[in-house]
Amino acid sequence: MATIQKYSGLAFVFAVLSVVLLIFITLPLFKVLFSADKQILLTTLQEQEVMASIGLTLRASLYATITGLVFGLPLAYFLARYDFVGKEFAEALIDLPVIVPHTAAGIALLSVFGRKFFLGRIFNSWGIGFMGSTAGIVLAMSFVSLPFLVNAAKEGFRSIDPRLERVARTLGATPTRVFWDVTIPLSSRHIISGAIMMWARGISEFGAVVILAYHPMIAPVLIYERFNSFGLKYAQPVAVILLAICLIIFFTLRVISRRQKMY
Repeated sequence: MATIQKYSGLAFVFAVLSVVLLIFITLPLFKVLFSADKQILLTTLQEQEVMASIGLTLRASLYATITGLVFGLPLAYFLARYDFVGKEFAEALIDLPVIVPHTAAGIALLSVFGRKFFLGRIFNSWGIGFMGSTAGIVLAMSFVSLPFLVNAAKEGFRSIDPRLERVARTLGATPTRVFWDVTIPLSSRHIISGAIMMWARGISEFGAVVILAYHPMIAPVLIYERFNSFGLKYAQPVAVILLAICLIIFFTLRVISRRQKMY
């Protein structure tokens, strides 16, 4: 109690600043949610194009997150456990997609995975095209959102005492079994948090996707298209539906995560 009284002035300032920031975040969101035309919103809910676009957005971001787990976890573990020449440069490269303007990221991806570049030609020969395809959407989402997963997993791996892994090895466990039975469970909260952030970032991606794969339209691209073609009145309902779905999903995940921490 003495500590609270001692810092009550600072706590009050922090509380005020926190409220201001929360209002800054929630006011635009609630304004979007509750100011849309109800009749247009009901009509939009019945549009197959809208629901298919939102479904594609959620699926593509999920595919990107799964891809990130497959390739990102080994990289995160390697960075957390080993020192090597150029490690700082590698960590900087991981953060680069967050810094680069995402339209520029889309152009960069197009220059490498387009039909004229050899990687694009190789994938095309396998029947995988990235321009104007779901594969291109997943590629763009993966590029811009992967740092969230890798950095979170890396911090999770670093938080584990390496002696626990060494003890498991001395008891006869193989490195693979140690990784799956010791390292992954102990860092699971960081990994889950990073995966959720990667999925969320993929859902919100626009710039890289619109350059690499305008069609089929994900929800952010559809919102942009309707805003340009019909104005705010018809773009807002799509945004409301996407926002409501995302709020429900992430609120549910937050509740589940809190219950897991309690046990």
